[in-house]
Amino acid sequence: MSVALFPAVEQLALLHQRKISPLELVDEHIARIERWNPVLNALVDFDPDRARQQARDARSGPLSGLPLTVKASISTKGYRCEIGSVLHRGQIPQKDAEAVARLRDAGAVILGTTNCPELLMAYETDNLLYGKTNNPWAIERTAGGSSGGEAAATAAGLSAGGLGSDSGGSVREPAHFTGICALKPTPGRIPAAGHLPPCTGPFSTLGAIGPMARTIADVNLLFRTIARPGPHPADPSGAPVALRDISITDTRQIQIGWFEDDGLTPVTPETRLAVRAAATALERQGFRVRPFLPSSLEAARKLWHIFFVQCGAMFYAPSIAGRMQELSPTFRGFLEIANAQPPLTAESLLQAWSDCDVVRSQILAEMQDFPVLLLPVCSIPAFRHGEREWAIEGRTLHYLDAMRYTQWFNLLAAPAAVVPIGRSTEGLPIGVQIAGRPFTDELVLTIAAAVENEFGYHPPPLS
Repeated sequence: MSVALFPAVEQLALLHQRKISPLELVDEHIARIERWNPVLNALVDFDPDRARQQARDARSGPLSGLPLTVKASISTKGYRCEIGSVLHRGQIPQKDAEAVARLRDAGAVILGTTNCPELLMAYETDNLLYGKTNNPWAIERTAGGSSGGEAAATAAGLSAGGLGSDSGGSVREPAHFTGICALKPTPGRIPAAGHLPPCTGPFSTLGAIGPMARTIADVNLLFRTIARPGPHPADPSGAPVALRDISITDTRQIQIGWFEDDGLTPVTPETRLAVRAAATALERQGFRVRPFLPSSLEAARKLWHIFFVQCGAMFYAPSIAGRMQELSPTFRGFLEIANAQPPLTAESLLQAWSDCDVVRSQILAEMQDFPVLLLPVCSIPAFRHGEREWAIEGRTLHYLDAMRYTQWFNLLAAPAAVVPIGRSTEGLPIGVQIAGRPFTDELVLTIAAAVENEFGYHPPPLS
């Protein structure tokens, strides 16, 4: 197996032991990019000479010489960050986002930027600039969105991991679809400064930059490396929360609540099996796992829809005015969903803002007894390009409803991780989600690592 498919922590160990040089490791990744990116369409800006020069100049640090990629909605100096839109064609930031700067300071080699759906508003990565990103498990299927390019690159070993962003599941759904791990952190734990578009208004609560990698150990390494310096001084969502070490002994004292579905939206039989398998694995390891379903999830989903879909469309309205003919079918589909709702008024938006705090309070109060939840990531595995509804358990399931299992934790501003567990009948990856209360990122990652002990990453067939 190519060293490029090793976990990032193992690649770093080889570098530290001088069993491979930074340049040799980068060349391994370059070879895979040149072979597989034409098939996957994961990276949208990649310069092998620039990557090799970074490897030669790699500074010392916890990520010294590690090849990483960054979603093309996170400012990366010198690389195209066009947010998947012809409206931003040729956009090259002159400054790194704070999270990217921290990767570079830690010695990482930035290979390039990865594909995303236009303006990030879809669970499928497709746009008019670069086209579809394919899933390395089945190229006729999506790698998800909006961090689909990052997921495909990581799953196929084109990158050791990297950064995505998540306002409604955008690192978690692609991780689930491609069989890798990811964390949507508590907003502010990883600075959002430099995200495109800015994480402002409701998106300062919904949105977060998050690490994606093949193992939880790798995700944890990236999270700690970027979070360790603390909040960015100009980040209004930042909080002075120091990194914590959480012991397995301590985590075994808490109750983990689990559920297979929310009582409203069905999931595939293999998804149910994956959640049960993860719960059983934790029980075998001595964790306290109990059935539990929070009572206000549907109210949370409806509020997420207002802030993400309706407010999202309002945010973009000035920049797309008069340019509708330049928008991709994927983004137009998002606008159709948004415009199907009655327009928001000042009163309805104010009421939603108030309701958001009420619903968050209700769910967080229930989570005092169950500080960690184990549940599906999505109703379905990776879908075929362009699909928007599916028959599950004798019911027709529509696009946004299938994805609801991630959306709650964006409204809660809560951390949630994904670990690959099982396979569908068609051999596609199925992950589970481990979520916690805000600022318990380390607890979530500790339990995610325990789940991973019995499951975890497998290279996709394409690799």
